[in-house]
Amino acid sequence: MNALCNKVQLIGHVGQEPEVKLFENKKRASLTIATNEVYYRDNGDKVEQTEWHRVTAWGKLADIVEKHVVKGKEIAVEGKLTHRSYDDKNGEKRYITEVVANDLLLFGK
Repeated sequence: MNALCNKVQLIGHVGQEPEVKLFENKKRASLTIATNEVYYRDNGDKVEQTEWHRVTAWGKLADIVEKHVVKGKEIAVEGKLTHRSYDDKNGEKRYITEVVANDLLLFGK
């Protein structure tokens, strides 16, 4: 490999209606995506595991999310993994891991 990079690709279903806000003169869309994995244990039992991912889209991608993405919609997201922190209402530090999207693909109608 010539270079290492921070790249995430997810295909899943949107978990709730996206939240779109104007933030520092740019539009920001926040949403969650559920991905599912199915595997079988050694004894043959089927296991389904769902993971939830926070996704943030900015600018033109946020416009697309606002116009076309709804709860339950299947989408593909490509972006980078980021970590950030903030202080909640009680002054406690909270940490968030999220995907900052740089590409989005809509599936279905």
